[in-house]
Amino acid sequence: MPTATNLFLDHPDSVAPVTLFVDVVFDRPLDHAYTYGVPDALRETVGVGKRVECPFGRGDKTTEGYVIRVADVPPVRAVKNITRVLDDTALLDEHLLKLTRWMADYYLCGWGQVLHAVVPAGVREKAGTKNVTFVHPTPREELPNPLPSVTPKQKQALDRLKREGKPMDLHTLARMLGGGTAAISSLVSKGLARKFVERMERSAVPYGLKEDAPPLTETPLPPITMNADQVAVWEMLRPLLDTGGYHPFLLHGVTGSGKTEIYLRAIEEVVRQGKEAIVLVPEISLTPQTIERFSGRCGTVAVLHSHLTDSERGQYWRRVATGQVQVVVGARSAVFAPTRKLGVIIIDEEHETSFKQESTPRYHARDVAVMRARLANVPIILGSATPSLESWHNAHRADGYTLLSLPNRVENRPLPKVQLVDLRHEPKTPGKHFAIGPTLEQAMNNALKANGQVMLFLNRRGFSTHVHCPSCGHVAQCAHCDLSLTFHRHKSSLVCHYCGWETAPFTKCPACSQVSIRYQGLGTEKLQEEIEAKFPNKVVQRMDSDTMSKPGSHQRVLDAFREGLIHILLGTQMIAKGLDFPNVTLVGVINADVGLHLPDFRAAERTFQLLAQVSGRAGRGEKGGQVMIQTFTPDHPCISLATKHDFISFSQQELGHRREHQYPPYQRLARLIVRSEKETAAAEFAETLAGAFKAAVTRVTKPGTPTLRLLGPAECPVFKLNGYYRFHFQIQSENAGVLHAVMREVLSVAKSPHGVEFQVDVDPYSML
Repeated sequence: MPTATNLFLDHPDSVAPVTLFVDVVFDRPLDHAYTYGVPDALRETVGVGKRVECPFGRGDKTTEGYVIRVADVPPVRAVKNITRVLDDTALLDEHLLKLTRWMADYYLCGWGQVLHAVVPAGVREKAGTKNVTFVHPTPREELPNPLPSVTPKQKQALDRLKREGKPMDLHTLARMLGGGTAAISSLVSKGLARKFVERMERSAVPYGLKEDAPPLTETPLPPITMNADQVAVWEMLRPLLDTGGYHPFLLHGVTGSGKTEIYLRAIEEVVRQGKEAIVLVPEISLTPQTIERFSGRCGTVAVLHSHLTDSERGQYWRRVATGQVQVVVGARSAVFAPTRKLGVIIIDEEHETSFKQESTPRYHARDVAVMRARLANVPIILGSATPSLESWHNAHRADGYTLLSLPNRVENRPLPKVQLVDLRHEPKTPGKHFAIGPTLEQAMNNALKANGQVMLFLNRRGFSTHVHCPSCGHVAQCAHCDLSLTFHRHKSSLVCHYCGWETAPFTKCPACSQVSIRYQGLGTEKLQEEIEAKFPNKVVQRMDSDTMSKPGSHQRVLDAFREGLIHILLGTQMIAKGLDFPNVTLVGVINADVGLHLPDFRAAERTFQLLAQVSGRAGRGEKGGQVMIQTFTPDHPCISLATKHDFISFSQQELGHRREHQYPPYQRLARLIVRSEKETAAAEFAETLAGAFKAAVTRVTKPGTPTLRLLGPAECPVFKLNGYYRFHFQIQSENAGVLHAVMREVLSVAKSPHGVEFQVDVDPYSML
């Protein structure tokens, strides 16, 4: 990053002369650092990777920033001084600084914005710690002469300190003496003892991180005997784990093929070498099960995810940074764990869209992990039964990933039989219930009678997803978004699933005052009501973001299901992947078409992945299993091929469409969104940007350089979102350098007027 002097110096004569300088970046969309002087009093405490407070801007507002460089060469202009160093130790080492620098460049945002997002709030605020005062005897050579007299209580305290032989907590010592701290304080004032303050952990080790690394199960899980496919994969991996070096692997294995055992052995190998592992999982519901598998075999395990309190996150981060943890397991943000000696990175279900961050910095954890592995010079394993087409394409390039295959399930168990149920021809069931047809209902009865368990998948929460008036056609819509409201019966409210806005259900139409309001559409809440009515003697549990909001709720439900206390588990995509329940003999997909017809080039890929993943929950035990998929479009390739577990054919067809329409992975893609609470303001600035884009394209794309395709400005598919009217541009090029050059040209002149914002998303995963 180029260094710039502070441009807002008002009174250079008031700044004391200094000989040490730091470059600081702030949590702002800025493409350069600011240089500050370091007063003599802070020379010993300042350092790269620490936070400092500085006067920033014309008003010299005290602002927190990150030090990214320390130098003794003075800048050409006078600069302001930092006022305070906020951290005792660096929050980021050289490796993480390089990674975040790359992220700022690639995702076109400020370096300070990336650093602010990478370091958890609990670490910045030192949550979970407290200041502890310690005392120790004054060294003999520094004692006062003559020695002052002491009282019996003071002598008792001094003798205890000498016997201890190390600094003692002031209050602990006072309790041992059976009194207050006055006698100890007198020793300090007389020069016979000294005290200092140190930041210490406030509480014991949180759940999931054990000092002596015991397993969470009663007995450690032993290594399994690998089949021939697993042995072949392991023989390719093991030598490269021993020698180290950057080696990206794509582990493509059907559901139930034993990918987790490969992960475990890889982790065991690097831990044996005294190194650490980072394991990324897409869903918080997968984390407890993953920890249970890893903790018995792989040393101390820490968990990093968004459901932790700030105090817990702070404790985990500090323990990882000090080398007390061998394995870090977590969702997206765990890719930034401050490991000291990284040995391998593993990404389970690497295709998952939850690895993409939808706020600045809009990074994809999979791509960041690959870059981190490259910078740290360590192997990385990307695993999935349905890899992203980008990773699959990379695995078939000469200079791309090494493809590892597990084509068969462990113990030669067959993949579950999948049956399509064409809802266009399915007989209607009598009564008000309609989510499951008679074919699926009969299959559920058969599975439950045979003492099997059932999982039902519906990727829509709530009770009714569509509320409208049949008289005038009015649809209940969010006041802030161009999205329909979903009725949630348990809290009797109409809810927007994007911005969270709620309103009371209608008693009459707000447009025509008719009372014939219809609540239609199907969500998991209504599905639960239907299943409980049709299977009154069975225990039914729902898993979605409405029911799983309390800490530990995922683990409690999954444990109960594993123990057979729940007969039917229904839910959204959080039950679709990664979970292993041998007694599940039937998986039912209520509506395979949800999400298929969205205006998004990845819609078919996501549908195939979800169907394949949820199908993989069946038949993982000795009883075998089957899958029933209800759909209105059984002939769509992503559905018909998912029933055959045929990822190879699907990827060939879908990649053909991507190549034809110049979409990723054949071209790089970026999206710029202009938004404002005033539609005309957003539209006018979008037109201004259109001119900037055309000029940038002319300057960057010369004859012989890769071409660039610019679409827009156009209204976003969801035009109004969270109170903002939105227009977007779509920029495509086969060359990432050309795309970034054009975007930087535009961003350098893009000064949005008051009330108008713009957002840049490189490699976008949401096109709505």
